[in-house]
Amino acid sequence: MKTAVLLGICFYSFTILIHILVISGILPYTWVNGGRSDSFATQFQLSIISIIICIIGGLFTFFAAENRVGRFNRGITIICWFLVVLCAVGFIQQLLGTSFEKLVCSFIVLLGIISNLRIAVEIRK
Repeated sequence: MKTAVLLGICFYSFTILIHILVISGILPYTWVNGGRSDSFATQFQLSIISIIICIIGGLFTFFAAENRVGRFNRGITIICWFLVVLCAVGFIQQLLGTSFEKLVCSFIVLLGIISNLRIAVEIRK
């Protein structure tokens, strides 16, 4: 479980870092979101929402790891499988996106897939 949580924290941290770099202008906004953002203002809103979602995901990862009593095993497992499916769809989208998404973001999304898959499988035990 410790490895899965570490992978999850890396996934959410790298994702937040990428969005902070886009917001700060270090990374061009055309490198993310498949290059579909019309303007920086549009990408700014998407990046803020993504950061909030990543914070929630990171908190969920900590909660799943600290669920020692086992009261919420079924719910955590269902949420993790849902996240695995979402990350798998996201991985396909990354492979169809910009060069930056293919070379960098796709590997970060793989961390999310592996993390949520391991949590889902290990919680069931």
